[in-house]
Amino acid sequence: MNAPTPRLTLPLILALVAAIVALLLLLFLSLPAQAAEAARATIAGEAAGWGLFSAALATGLSSLGAGFAVARLGTAAVGALAEKPELLGRLLIFVGLAEGIAIYGVIVSILILQRLS
Repeated sequence: MNAPTPRLTLPLILALVAAIVALLLLLFLSLPAQAAEAARATIAGEAAGWGLFSAALATGLSSLGAGFAVARLGTAAVGALAEKPELLGRLLIFVGLAEGIAIYGVIVSILILQRLS
């Protein structure tokens, strides 16, 4: 009997692509040492740009994670609910906890944006 091969799911692929893009941005957008003096004048603008990028990244990745969690958990919850309808309250709590991941990401984004202004 052959062992099942692990599959890459869409959220995992998206997270890997986002990590690679962030790494490439960090590598290719870093300032060379000889331009450091000229860059000091624009450091506030770049910090704001990175702040906006990090706020978008926090919201986007937390929403992807929450969507993945709710999709998996919701499917399992509906299956469990078909067998035992009395589990509705407990299952709603689990789905609410999974949705909380997105809310945490939005809160982090708001904190980052407040720090920029």
